[in-house]
Amino acid sequence: MATTRTAHTVWEGNLLEGNGVVTFDSSGIGQQPVSWPSRAEQANGKTSPEELIAAAHSSCFSMALSHGLAGAGTPPTRLETKADVTFQPGEGITGIHLTVRGEVPGLDADTFRSAAEDAKKNCPVSQALTGTTITLTAELA
Repeated sequence: MATTRTAHTVWEGNLLEGNGVVTFDSSGIGQQPVSWPSRAEQANGKTSPEELIAAAHSSCFSMALSHGLAGAGTPPTRLETKADVTFQPGEGITGIHLTVRGEVPGLDADTFRSAAEDAKKNCPVSQALTGTTITLTAELA
């Protein structure tokens, strides 16, 4: 069964001086302020589209890697994934770098890297973001 998740943003003002609020409708986890300076300069307690993409990508990748490892008979004890989404004003998103550190009993580093590459290629968020370069660093703890 397909699922749909929803968020919405209310924006007031122009791009450079305006601001908005992102509301996470499906989960009900709340609202977060967003502005151009939080996107192109310092976050200053506000989120950005790139941070939201980073959250989506790191969680999706972790789920895909966990599933792949378990399917291969080597379920992870722990995966810690960071997604760095780089935004260049005037160009857009110029790249995403995933860094994963895993605790996987009985697995060697090369097999872990291979599983991580497969998860990077096949997680639904990676597939949705094929318009940008996605790189990966994967290591065992």
